[in-house]
Amino acid sequence: MAVLPILTYPDSALKQISKEVEDINASLLSFISQLEETMRAGSGGVGIAAPQVGRIERIAIVDVSSKAKIDQHGRLVLINPEISRWDGMKVGREGCMSVPDFTGNVIRADQIELTYLDERGEQQQLEANGYEARAIQHELDHLDGLLFLDRLVSRHNDLFKRKVYK
Repeated sequence: MAVLPILTYPDSALKQISKEVEDINASLLSFISQLEETMRAGSGGVGIAAPQVGRIERIAIVDVSSKAKIDQHGRLVLINPEISRWDGMKVGREGCMSVPDFTGNVIRADQIELTYLDERGEQQQLEANGYEARAIQHELDHLDGLLFLDRLVSRHNDLFKRKVYK
């Protein structure tokens, strides 16, 4: 497998609305494997969406299991995901592989419920909260042509140059 190139802001493909996946086949599953490999190749990445590599389809992967002591469901492959309920809003700091030089404060729901297809094409329902809910919402925004930059609390006070540690 190969690590796929990540599109970065201001690439116009990142602003496109993704189309639904109509067929889960061997080609799609191979792409999902490459997408996951790309996510894991980045430092600290807990999610990735297909549009970030130029494939404008409703596919995202979220896996926050590397973060200690948080509620989580492990590796999630989300095909055609839809959030059906959200509750409680919180501000949190976010970064993104497609915006490598900045982080920002974003308001997100603290609890969500969503439906999606898994890799077998089976309908799933999931409740997520806290950090995992934030990560899912971040990745699903990519499917709608949104970046965390579009959801900053304030463009003047809540966008930060990413720190580089040596």
